[in-house]
Amino acid sequence: MSLRTTPFSATVLGTPRIGPRRELKRAIESYWAGRIDAAGLETVAAGLRRDTIATLAAAGLDSIPVNTFSYYDQMLDTAVLLGALPERVAHITDPLDRYFAAARGTADVTPLEMTKWFDTNYHYLVPEIGDATAFSLHPEKVLAEVAEAQAAGVSARPVVIGPITFLALSKSAHDTAGGGSPLDRLNELLPLYLDLLARLADTGVEWVQIDEPILVTDAAERLPALAGSVYSTLAQASSRPALCVATYFGDARDSVRALARTGIEAVAVDVIEGSLESVADVPELADMLVVAGVVNGRNIWRTDLEKALATLGTLLGSAGSLAVSTSCSTLHVPYSVEPETGLDDNLRGWLAFAAEKYREVAILSEALRHGRESQADAFDAAAAALATRESDPRVHNPAVRERLAAITDADRKRGDAATRSAAQSERLNLPPLPTTTIGSYPQTSAIRLARAALRSGEIDDAEYVRRMQAEIADVVALQEEIGLDVLVHGEPERNDMVQYFAEQLDGFFATAHAWVQSYGTRCVRPPILFGDVSRPAPMTVDWIAYAQSLTGKPVKGMLTGPVTILAWSFVRDDQPLSDSADQIALAIRDETIDLERIGIGIIQVDEPALRELLPLRDADKPAYLDWAVRAFRLATSGVVDATQVHTHLCYSEFGEVIGAIAELDADVTSIEAARSSMEVLDDLNAIGFANGVGPGVYDIHSPRVPDVTEIESSLRAALDAVGPQRLWVNPDCGLKTRGTTEVTAALTNLVSAAKAARALAN
Repeated sequence: MSLRTTPFSATVLGTPRIGPRRELKRAIESYWAGRIDAAGLETVAAGLRRDTIATLAAAGLDSIPVNTFSYYDQMLDTAVLLGALPERVAHITDPLDRYFAAARGTADVTPLEMTKWFDTNYHYLVPEIGDATAFSLHPEKVLAEVAEAQAAGVSARPVVIGPITFLALSKSAHDTAGGGSPLDRLNELLPLYLDLLARLADTGVEWVQIDEPILVTDAAERLPALAGSVYSTLAQASSRPALCVATYFGDARDSVRALARTGIEAVAVDVIEGSLESVADVPELADMLVVAGVVNGRNIWRTDLEKALATLGTLLGSAGSLAVSTSCSTLHVPYSVEPETGLDDNLRGWLAFAAEKYREVAILSEALRHGRESQADAFDAAAAALATRESDPRVHNPAVRERLAAITDADRKRGDAATRSAAQSERLNLPPLPTTTIGSYPQTSAIRLARAALRSGEIDDAEYVRRMQAEIADVVALQEEIGLDVLVHGEPERNDMVQYFAEQLDGFFATAHAWVQSYGTRCVRPPILFGDVSRPAPMTVDWIAYAQSLTGKPVKGMLTGPVTILAWSFVRDDQPLSDSADQIALAIRDETIDLERIGIGIIQVDEPALRELLPLRDADKPAYLDWAVRAFRLATSGVVDATQVHTHLCYSEFGEVIGAIAELDADVTSIEAARSSMEVLDDLNAIGFANGVGPGVYDIHSPRVPDVTEIESSLRAALDAVGPQRLWVNPDCGLKTRGTTEVTAALTNLVSAAKAARALAN
């Protein structure tokens, strides 16, 4: 074998970092608010890192990933590592404040753009690489976390994002001449990675994990060749640890073959989303360590240990040495099932969160080395739990399946867009460039306290409704005072735009403590979709009816679309996603019909996750987009032409799904555009998009309040691209995470800018 050091046998590719009780979230937000200093923040962070190391070691893993911790985002951390922060934050002298300014902006600094991390619900910050970017190595964070782990006596394996993935996921800054791509700068990064490897070798590190998930995509035809070139260079370094290149979220195919010929010591492959053939067909792996991701790192179902062990047995003949791992970082799952005391025995037995997955990895590693009988009790327990899932009557509902089978193409169609537009114009009588917001308003302390009081039993349902109605009345009054044209009820009753619906739909279970990081300090509790979905009763009708009773202006009914509910849940793995999407769509369809029945003239069905579930390989994308569009249209085609259907999309680069956005056939599409300078409008125009569109003119992910001039500038660009008859004026996204003072100021400026733009358009 050509291995430079002893192979490891059991590991994971990364870990959660926000804290099992969201300790890091609270500490960071306290730092932003000035309640603690940087030392206080680091104390919390160091404690979480120590706890993670101890948990992994106690589970039986013999290689511990480090440098997977982040105060905000791993791509932002890599930009710091490589000296690639944008020039506009360079004047901020404090490194931590400079880091957070790039992440979320300041009153004077616009933040980096944010988009989805591959096809997950995690969002990364997009580095900007321009002609002024002068790369330089800043390894302090990596070295400090290695030292921290070594002091705890564990075998630390630092993890860094690889140069190909870093540049492929970056964007060209405005100062880039000649239309170059960030990947054109690849050779400038290799000396920095060589320097980093040498420094890690000096500390005694035996293994380094370099993450290259971009290799499972079709992002560039030359990816396998680039992988071969880059890792041949790094493998030839005279001073370095052993190298493990990790690919995940799909099948790395030709890139695995290219990597195996470079002289690196190991590859990590995802055999949940990928194929065994990508390993079996590469003879060079016979001299390498293969880290087999047989435990799903991004879903919460218990591993079928028998099946996973059989897969490992198949791989044994193709690898010089074999290690067991999760398919990707467990960043994407909650910390542990243990705190979920509301689970019944069956459902608990079906689940494995991060801590349970660590143990599954260790069990499989032991069974691989010493035989199944060495872990017979664990295998028998897993088989028994899985058997109850197959037989539980909650999983399959005959009535739901019969309704699904009866759907026809006519159930997914409305009248033509021109006819609908005329009917809606007559009904709604809105001004040109109508102003609105996306749905949620700030979640005040009064809302959070009321929700906590209801959970604890301090107040009853009637008192909770009274308090939420008071919040709705305040939000409606605020919108009328500001002068918005189409109002929302503010969603005070909703803890989350997906969880709220999951708690009212059969087939879902909503957790109590299973937090997952979405971006920065934004955490969500994805519900668990375990069975066939149906709607026992209306979910939003009473709230929207109350809001509409307070005003003569139209109030939007606010719903979450089937694809987003699917994407932001942990989804059953025993039937096609398309079937689950249609089941949810039927439940949302029932809700739209009930909203229309009470006189609601505008219904918004949000699909911010449409881009998120897009497969990573081009050949798989058309089938997904077909069923995703069909599910949305099933959800929205039960209402009459005079009812205006809106949708909202955000958090993504939309170019790849722009045709599908048009195929949704919503009457109005609001879409994130503030950070990307209205780039999406060019894409929409290129495909002849003819319906209403509201490109966001206020970036709600930053504490900045845009002034009237800034919004007017965005609207002028939008008018040039769209024209006044189709243009709506709105923020990028919901306002839940912002404060009332800043929201009021921003929306006041938005309305003033819209009035000026109307005058300009006339």
